[in-house]
Amino acid sequence: MKIPTSLRASWLVLLATALLSACASLPDVPELADTQAVYDRHVAAFNATNPHRVHTIKRADGHVINAREFSAPLKGKGATYVLMHGFPDNQRLYDLLIPLLAKTHHVISFDFLGWGVSEKPLAHDYKVSSQRADLDAVIAAFDIQSAVIVVHDLSGQVGIDWALDNESKTAELVLLNSYYNEMPTLVAPGAIEFYSKPGVLRDIARWGATKAPSRFKAGVANQLSEFMSTDAARQQFIPIFVHSAAEMRPAFFSSVSALWPEIAARANEVERMKKFAKPVRIVFGADDPFLNPGVAKSFASQFGTRCIQLLAKAGHYVQLDRPDAVVRALQSPHRASGACES
Repeated sequence: MKIPTSLRASWLVLLATALLSACASLPDVPELADTQAVYDRHVAAFNATNPHRVHTIKRADGHVINAREFSAPLKGKGATYVLMHGFPDNQRLYDLLIPLLAKTHHVISFDFLGWGVSEKPLAHDYKVSSQRADLDAVIAAFDIQSAVIVVHDLSGQVGIDWALDNESKTAELVLLNSYYNEMPTLVAPGAIEFYSKPGVLRDIARWGATKAPSRFKAGVANQLSEFMSTDAARQQFIPIFVHSAAEMRPAFFSSVSALWPEIAARANEVERMKKFAKPVRIVFGADDPFLNPGVAKSFASQFGTRCIQLLAKAGHYVQLDRPDAVVRALQSPHRASGACES
């Protein structure tokens, strides 16, 4: 996995800022100080136009996650769409897509343990097995017998693993700018690369983040800005994603620390991927420099699918940049050849 020099330099600057902040106890970053109010306004506006049920779901170990259910009367009248977020974001990532998709489908979104409004235990190992416990709990809580598994970024591993292990319950697997195993063109974002590699600098930076949460919040906002293609998306969603940044630090650091071992552990899954008989749909933002079109093509090769759609004028957060195009892609039929209509 490669990391651009400019991003590496950017995160070294952020590291220095974090250390200075920790030592000098700098005040909150003004432009990010009132993210809770922005978040609350967004939630109120979304709820006013998108009726849904909020569920608290208990995992087998007793931890609790938050889920939202849309178009409950449509359950059983087709496959249920299960939408999963990545990092460092939460289920609000789908708030532009859900109003379009829920017109015709039963839809579930949820926050992984440690993220969004789900429980955030401090002493917890937030690796893929934990996210698998989240997904298993959601599937069981809603008694989902036929699922369209929609993954993005971090959730690519748990979603693909679940689909491979539960082919009979998988109606379709949808990959939105995700990763799974090592791929030639995969590029690590600056923050992910820095915090994923053990070392003194990383440990100092993590210590600094505990002393200066506002600076960690600013670093998350900086990384999120690189994931978004438009100023409108940045203005609307960066405050929504970073409002709980301080509380999600344990999940972030734990998940990122497990990145390379989790990728390496899936090197031998390609044979199972090729044998996977259910439809696989790959919909990537073409402008994502990290989980880029080369990654999409690697997925197509590993799954042996021709259903790959690269959406122009869309980046890493393809569901924010072009939600209408993503929904059209999700609903386009598969051809007999294995390709999907655009």
